[in-house]
Amino acid sequence: MDQKLTGRKVAVLAADGFEQVELDVPVKALRDAGATVEIVSSRTGTIKGVDGGAPGEELKVDRAVSDAHAADYAALLLPGGVKNPDSLRQDADAVKFVKQMLEMNKPVAAICHAPWVLVETGLMRGRTVTSYPSLKTDLENAGATWVDREVVSDERLLTSRKPADLPAFSKALVSMLHESIQERELDDMVEQSFPASDPLSVSSSTIASSGPEQEAR
Repeated sequence: MDQKLTGRKVAVLAADGFEQVELDVPVKALRDAGATVEIVSSRTGTIKGVDGGAPGEELKVDRAVSDAHAADYAALLLPGGVKNPDSLRQDADAVKFVKQMLEMNKPVAAICHAPWVLVETGLMRGRTVTSYPSLKTDLENAGATWVDREVVSDERLLTSRKPADLPAFSKALVSMLHESIQERELDDMVEQSFPASDPLSVSSSTIASSGPEQEAR
C-alpha cells in the first residue's frame, strides 16, 4: 500500500448530523495513504452522524475547534449532512479555523452541504466550486462560480456534490494533499540550495579608501 501521506495530520471538522458515509469514505482513503486523522468539533466528547435518514454512529472528538490551530494540520476535510454544516457555520471558532486553512493555502475538501461553511469565510469570491444543488444560490451570492460536476478542484480547494461522488472525491483529496506535500518539499529544497544572501558587508579598507573622496565631494 502506498503510504505517501505518512506523518501528515488531517483535520476533519464535523458536528452532530454529519453524513456518515461522507466522513467514513474519505477518512479511510486518507488513513490508507498513511495520514493521521483528527476529529475536530465545536465541543469535546462525541458527535453523532446520520446514515441517510437513519441515525448514524457516535464518533469520538479528538479536539475542540477552539483549541485547534491551522498550522498543525496538512489539510482539512468537511463532510456534509444538513444539520452538521448548518451548526458549524454558526460557530465563530469553526469558521475562523476554516478561514485560516484557506488563507494558508492548505488543501480544503468539502462535500455536499459542507460548502455552507465555506460561504461564511468570505473567501469564495472568484472560486469555482460545486456542492449539493440546493447550495448553488448561496455560493453564487458569495461570489463563487458554481458548476455541476462530481469533483471540482480550484487550486487547493476541492468540492463535490453528493455521496455518489465519494470515490472520485476521496481519490482527488489524497492526490491533492500529496501534491501539496511535494510542492512544499521542493520549496524547502530550493531554499536550502539557494539561501538568502548575507547582508552586504563593507570592509574597513573600502571605507578608508573612500573617505577622502567623500570628503572632497
